[in-house]
Amino acid sequence: MPDIVLRLKPQEERRLRAGHLWVYSNEIDTERTPLKQLPQGALCRFEDAGGRPLGTGYLNPHALLCGRLLTGQGDAAIDVAWFERRLAAAAALRQRLYGKPHYRLVHGEGDALPGLVIDRYDDVYVVQIGTAGMENLKPQLLDALRALFRPRGIVLRNDSSAREAEGLPLYVEELGEVPSAVTIEEDGVRFEVAMRGGQKTGWFYDQRDNRDRLARYAPGARVLDVFSYVGGWALRAHRHGAREVACVDSSAAALEAAQHNASLNGVQLEALRGQALDVLKQLAADGRRFELVIVDPPALIKRKKDHAEGLTLYSRLNRAAINLLAPGGFLVSCSCSYHLEPAELQRLLLRESRAACRRLQILEQGGQGPDHPVHPAIPETRYLKAFFCAVGGAEER
Repeated sequence: MPDIVLRLKPQEERRLRAGHLWVYSNEIDTERTPLKQLPQGALCRFEDAGGRPLGTGYLNPHALLCGRLLTGQGDAAIDVAWFERRLAAAAALRQRLYGKPHYRLVHGEGDALPGLVIDRYDDVYVVQIGTAGMENLKPQLLDALRALFRPRGIVLRNDSSAREAEGLPLYVEELGEVPSAVTIEEDGVRFEVAMRGGQKTGWFYDQRDNRDRLARYAPGARVLDVFSYVGGWALRAHRHGAREVACVDSSAAALEAAQHNASLNGVQLEALRGQALDVLKQLAADGRRFELVIVDPPALIKRKKDHAEGLTLYSRLNRAAINLLAPGGFLVSCSCSYHLEPAELQRLLLRESRAACRRLQILEQGGQGPDHPVHPAIPETRYLKAFFCAVGGAEER
């Protein structure tokens, strides 16, 4: 049992009793349990106002989101064996869902491991720790990971901006034998994923199911993959019968990797480097048209205060994409910004299609894949949106 106890104010335990894992500093009875005097990242026992246990978790006295529950047991030992059980449960789920060991193994709160993300590339694991509490538990986590999976190599990719909010240093560390790149496969398409210097944890597994959906829309199409990274959407579209594929990205390294991945699969790929809006406008000015445009930007609304600016960017990008579509073409519009609601993205697509004098029909919607499970009590764990749309000609409005 943890030595530290944090007691909540009266009635503040209801969210936790309903299954939520987060505790905010304004919910703590600081007169009875002085939060600010406690060590950052320490394990603690959370109790309701009457002293009844709510669970065991960790704390950060310097953050508004000051506590995260790891378990509903108030006397739990968060040791190597505890991590082994959680990791084994996460692995068993993925092994039922996927034929190859390429997936997100741990998705934070969705796997009851708040502050932790692990992506698996066969025997290489990329670990991302986002909270002070999980950072303190890193030795137990790594021991459990080694005991269960015997990894060839582990990359600690702890350089995300979320760590700055927790007051944690940014660093990348390699343990064991870490290759410069690993090769994964999606539906017969091979991708080489860099273990050093790539975006986030290297590959965007969350869009895998949405890339599968391209089978309906890609045959015979000229395809434009905007914010392409290493060409995931474009090369999957080619696999499904696209006749031409082009990638847009601001990163020369990303486009070089996309070209390399194209060559791995015997595909000709056009690489267009520049800021997305600038490239899209130039393509329109050049009279280029496409039957399928995918817009999959990074999170443009990371915080609530960024909402207005981010919404403007989403609007401009989708308007520019619509303007590049041939009549009867398809638009795939994505957002990984939690602060952009699906209904808001839908309204945005309506508004921009009307402004472009084009008729738009939403055909289907997608979200993150099942290796990114949603915690039913935490809406923030459902973040990815993908709208598959048909866009008619101006005369069809």
